[in-house]
Amino acid sequence: MTIKADHRHLYLQVIDRLKSDIETGIFKENEKLPSEFELSKSLGVSRATLREALRLLEEENVIVRRHGVGTFVNPKPLFTSGIEHLSSISSMIEAAGMEPGSRFLKATESIPSEEDLKRFQCDDEDKILTIERVRTADGEPVVYCIDRLPASFLPTDFVEKKEVSLFSALEQSGKIHVAYAVTYIDPIGYHEQASPILNCGRETALLVLKQLHYDDHDQVVLYSKNYFRADKFSFHVVRKRV
Repeated sequence: MTIKADHRHLYLQVIDRLKSDIETGIFKENEKLPSEFELSKSLGVSRATLREALRLLEEENVIVRRHGVGTFVNPKPLFTSGIEHLSSISSMIEAAGMEPGSRFLKATESIPSEEDLKRFQCDDEDKILTIERVRTADGEPVVYCIDRLPASFLPTDFVEKKEVSLFSALEQSGKIHVAYAVTYIDPIGYHEQASPILNCGRETALLVLKQLHYDDHDQVVLYSKNYFRADKFSFHVVRKRV
């Protein structure tokens, strides 16, 4: 059955048809789509029209095209969040009906770098604590977290407890309250360190969120670099016209 049933541009009809076929399970997650020749023939459109539709579907992250291999259906992210809200990873996982967990990897202390001195406005003799953890959903690793902050901001027994929320630990003394964060998002491919930790193959992309967390006095209290599996997480933002 072809799709020449309305008066919109054909590539828009192709997009709707392919999305419908994915929704109804004709094409399943991670499944390879038929060749361009087969698809264009079955839909009754030119290969140029099909390619434009596939290009836009790839921009929407509905499909992924792998050079020399073919076109595949991307799995839907399990977790989604508005990036304008400073919500925890645990709350995102819970909202999807899954059990959040954390695997502590290591914590190391070091002298502050030049960047640390500027970022945290700390002294040369202060110690900087770097904490590496893996966040899990129903036991599956989904986020690799690297957090960096002055060691004096945390209780002395934080590393021993391991499972305590970093935000809760920061605010335990009552002197620090995380008010907001400035976030930078970068999509990347295979990462030599993060991908194996998250059980990702070379075909799985990652989203890297670099965040500077500020307190009520606009002081940076935490720098975090979190590697999210792009097949599990998506982020959006509400933009208002001004």
